[in-house]
Amino acid sequence: MTALITRDELAAAIGAGAVTVVDTLGGQYYAQQHLPGALALVPADVDSRASAVLPDLDAAIVTYCSNPACPNSGQVADRLTTLGYTNVRKYREGIQDWVESGLPTEAV
Repeated sequence: MTALITRDELAAAIGAGAVTVVDTLGGQYYAQQHLPGALALVPADVDSRASAVLPDLDAAIVTYCSNPACPNSGQVADRLTTLGYTNVRKYREGIQDWVESGLPTEAV
């Protein structure tokens, strides 16, 4: 099971530039709104795109999707771990929690 990260821990890591954030919703959801600096990587594309998007297997990576009911972040985190990534965590509460807390987002 993937380790979790809290909103406060994630906000601090983003602020320090100490994490690569992965939006697992992709597409229009990503274009409309995503966490600051987040990269888009949906479950169907992990095997084909992970090495290009996330070249460092030891980098701190956090996946997220919309809310705790969304399975994408767990699926991507689990697959990254299987592919050899060593420092993957999941922001279970997702972008819904981030936005409701008044934290900033970006759009494409």
